[in-house]
Amino acid sequence: MSRRGGFPGGGFPGGMNIGNLMKEAKKMQAEMEQSQTELVSKEFNATAGGGAIKVTVSGEKKIKDIKIDKDVVDPDDVEMLQDLILTCINDAMKQVDEEQARQMGKFNIPGLM
Repeated sequence: MSRRGGFPGGGFPGGMNIGNLMKEAKKMQAEMEQSQTELVSKEFNATAGGGAIKVTVSGEKKIKDIKIDKDVVDPDDVEMLQDLILTCINDAMKQVDEEQARQMGKFNIPGLM
């Protein structure tokens, strides 16, 4: 051991030194930022009711578009239409979550996911 109480050679156990650790951290940060930029630029589409409802959501989880087939609009059954819209939006949001988890999973950071 060195006189200062650190590890011999100024590095960490296993031969990793702080300079290499910082380079790897910066590289990982840049890759994570790139992944986030790619996610934000993507659009996710979902349908419900056999395609009667279509929703497009951005990677930022912002609803970009909703299309409703006029044949599914029944003034006597508004609840069904509401349920279809909710189902469709939730499916699109789930797609965003899954893509984000997939992209972040490749970084393998303990405690992050």
